[in-house]
Amino acid sequence: MAKVLTRYGFEGRNASVRFKPRSYEGYLWRMVRNATRDRDLRVVEPGELDREARENGRDWPADAESMVGLKRLANVRHCLESVLADSVPGDFVETGAWRGGTCIYARAVLAAHGVTDRDVWVADSFEGLPAPDGRFAADAGDQHHVEPDLAVSVEQVQDNFRRYDLLDDHVRFLVGWFADTLPTAPIEQVAVLRLDGDMYSSTIDGLEPLYDKVSTGGYVVVDDYGAVKGCAQAIHDFRARRGITDELVPIDWAGVYWRKS
Repeated sequence: MAKVLTRYGFEGRNASVRFKPRSYEGYLWRMVRNATRDRDLRVVEPGELDREARENGRDWPADAESMVGLKRLANVRHCLESVLADSVPGDFVETGAWRGGTCIYARAVLAAHGVTDRDVWVADSFEGLPAPDGRFAADAGDQHHVEPDLAVSVEQVQDNFRRYDLLDDHVRFLVGWFADTLPTAPIEQVAVLRLDGDMYSSTIDGLEPLYDKVSTGGYVVVDDYGAVKGCAQAIHDFRARRGITDELVPIDWAGVYWRKS
């Protein structure tokens, strides 16, 4: 399942071309994408699968449901199977879903174990990332909001779940900016909280309303810790304010997690 969701070893092996936000090519591509928002256009380039990059989530698969790589998906399985084995109560929540691949994988793991009393919460704006709003200096100059390929509609994500026959009543969608949806979300307990918001604001806006709902023995997973300085700073600031000393365990070059004591 993980290999299919990441297209590891599958056709197509084309990788999405990522233009630098301030480059001339990037400017032209954003103009094209903004003029064709009703079409799913992508720029891809041919090439053989880079297995190490795909394992570690270092490339951007053109047609995969997930870009996090095999190691971070294996971490999702580890965390879920751990809370199941230890009877840690709560749901799986991901803040920042892109095409839904990680949430699809989480639902698949729960389905494989015959779990019928836990939900998978898919929280996303489904419009891409927000522009820096001035609340946090760490977000100054952040360019994630100009990446049109990060905006995947809720309908597209639901279709991706259907592709795997995994869209059911145990998959719950929270549509909107985290600051608006998460404080009042009807989530009672969390066993695994996975943060994939890239920015300082998107990371804090997930942690603040949800951390206290994470059960003792549950997990907090941070996708972008090693990739985005603002995300790492948000984690350090939050843990310092709360006096959290649980060990930060690396997953790969980008992801980390800790178990709530």
